[in-house]
Amino acid sequence: MRNSKSFMAGLAFLVSTAAFGQQQQPVVALIATGGTIAMKIDPVKKAPVPAISGDDLLATVPDVAKYAKVEVNNISNVPSDYMDPTRWVQLTKAVQDTLARPEVAGVIVSHGTDTLEETAYWLDLTITSDKPVILIGAQRNASEPDFDGPHNLLNAVRIAVDPQAKGKGVMLAMNSQINAAREATKTHTSSVETFKSGDFGFLGVVDNDRVVFSRTPLRRSLVPIRTEKMPEIEIVAMYGGADGRLLRSAVDNGAKGIVVQALGWGNMNIPMFNAVKYALSKNIPVIISTRVPNGRVLPNYGFEGGGKTLADAGAVLADDLSPAKARILLMLLLQSGVNGQSALQAAFSR
Repeated sequence: MRNSKSFMAGLAFLVSTAAFGQQQQPVVALIATGGTIAMKIDPVKKAPVPAISGDDLLATVPDVAKYAKVEVNNISNVPSDYMDPTRWVQLTKAVQDTLARPEVAGVIVSHGTDTLEETAYWLDLTITSDKPVILIGAQRNASEPDFDGPHNLLNAVRIAVDPQAKGKGVMLAMNSQINAAREATKTHTSSVETFKSGDFGFLGVVDNDRVVFSRTPLRRSLVPIRTEKMPEIEIVAMYGGADGRLLRSAVDNGAKGIVVQALGWGNMNIPMFNAVKYALSKNIPVIISTRVPNGRVLPNYGFEGGGKTLADAGAVLADDLSPAKARILLMLLLQSGVNGQSALQAAFSR
């Protein structure tokens, strides 16, 4: 009888210890929005379509239980090509509300790769918490034998519970590599190693034994969301022979700001330069970015349409932000009340 009681007491201790350990696990939230990571091949269309939930994705990665208790919030299941400011505002609220819970260590957002860098930068500008926010996607859909979604999810969970991840801002985690939101860009249509950070390199990597960070992103800003409806900002491309008609049309059709995807250091031809001056004459802010992947836009050239003449005319130089990210920053700045060349330039140069 005594042995039986001892056995039962020992068993109860083990069960309670296991339960205590389970309770002490950090909580990580997975907010699912869709994308290839949530797609399978449709037998009729014979092409990937939205098909699986965040819960389905989580079920493919039982090893996450070693690191955290993962909660799933399925807020949408759409291709990332459908992402827009309305969805971004909703996503910021969902992430902020989740991070405000003391027991939550971090948030993972599953998302399509086409606009992953835009959503990441939006969140980096609008999330106030220093807890990690990690965006993941997949280049292979769930019907393919080399589906990369589970691998990326497991790595994101490991990053989310790592103390080093705090204060790093929003990150992208794919193919065992960690990129900063401001710098990351998609560089290949199909390779699993598609996200790169240009001249700056990765923030770190996820190895088998641990997460290794090599640096911290320093150029970060916070722009509070003051309205659910964002101002309309258009991107217009400069190219050989561009005549500026699309830029003028954007102004005439109600755009509240223009981003020009210029050349080189932010240069353009005379017709496009005249169109920029037309927008500025209507008090429409114009941001000059570049189609060149690396380097800053600077007021260097003095020919008509060169970067210096654009700055002298009142345009704002986008520094090293891509056109898509420059659009996001301008959108948020305008809705928060920041306007005028001087104030806008200070924000883009920060």
